[in-house]
Amino acid sequence: MTAALTTAQLTQEHRPTLDQALEAIRTRAYWSPHPEHPKAYGGEARGGRPSLSVAEGQAAFEALRGKRLELDQPGTDGWTGSEVSPFGAEMGMEYPHPDIEVLLPAMRKGMPAWREAGPETRAVVCLEILARIGARSHEFAQAVMHTSGQAYMMAFQAGGPHAQDRGLEAVAYAFAEQTRTPAAADWSKPQGKRDPLRLRKTFTAVPRGIALLIGCNTFPTWNGYPGLFASLATGNPVLVKPHPQAVLPLALTVQVAREVLKEAGFSPDLVALAAERPDEGIAKVLAVRPEIRIIDYTGSTAFGDWLETHARQALVFTEKAGVNTVVIDSTDDYRGMLANLAFSLSLYSGQMCTTPQNLLIPRGGITTDAGPKTYDEVVADLAAAVDGL
Repeated sequence: MTAALTTAQLTQEHRPTLDQALEAIRTRAYWSPHPEHPKAYGGEARGGRPSLSVAEGQAAFEALRGKRLELDQPGTDGWTGSEVSPFGAEMGMEYPHPDIEVLLPAMRKGMPAWREAGPETRAVVCLEILARIGARSHEFAQAVMHTSGQAYMMAFQAGGPHAQDRGLEAVAYAFAEQTRTPAAADWSKPQGKRDPLRLRKTFTAVPRGIALLIGCNTFPTWNGYPGLFASLATGNPVLVKPHPQAVLPLALTVQVAREVLKEAGFSPDLVALAAERPDEGIAKVLAVRPEIRIIDYTGSTAFGDWLETHARQALVFTEKAGVNTVVIDSTDDYRGMLANLAFSLSLYSGQMCTTPQNLLIPRGGITTDAGPKTYDEVVADLAAAVDGL
């Protein structure tokens, strides 16, 4: 869509989705508007809009290679880009490099109108952003695949519909929290023989300030969308600082968000990109700026600890490396347990945040449906299961 978007249009299209999402977070039942099968995209329109097929998504990605991704954001003082596809494809994309002394004030300038728009308008604008991203899921899958190194199906599901689910969930929780308190209330306290005290109370959710999203290179959209959409839905501008090797998925997200915000009558500078030059370390500079009031970070423990120590002016959320332990006590499905552990240990070359690192096995062995197994037998059988996978 290129015409201006009205609040009424957005509400009519996206309020049913928001209501279903609110019901899902209330009941904790499974529900998703984003099909996770690749064949659900392309051809017929999804949700009233055409979506790209596998071939169309690949063609859209190919058209981006070797080009500058124009975002028309203020404070661009040059261009940068150093992504290299793990599959050997020449990338060659360039992104605007920010002059933060110009960009940050421009982002703050759009806050008042975005705040005054209210929770529902912010929510449906966010859902329009997600809908447009969803229609381009195969293009985003290519972007994730050629930056993270994931196989296509994983890049499609985790980088596409599953990431969009996480963004939608964040919008739903943000809306629920902002509307849990009534916007206005009449308060009256009896005073015996005197007239009662009467007050007209109003309650306004106040955004904190600019949110800084520091992206990772393994799952840039899956890890990035919760923080991005939670901050945007609650009235906060979002500055997206992608990992230097995985800029494209989040840069495309910023491009879509800016397009929707502008069409809806808001400042596109509510969402902006901060791509960095090689070895620049712009995240450390941005993280301690007084304008940055929220930080969402996924990555190494060392830098997460640095953010928590030094970014004292901001509310800091980190997802750092974890040590996941499995206690193997007993099982009634020995072969199934071995197969599941082998898969978990091997998934994404063992780099998933949920990959087990420590396996604790009793010295005396375990009981199973296949009879008792010694410690050495469990170790050998698990190694064989990994080899078989």
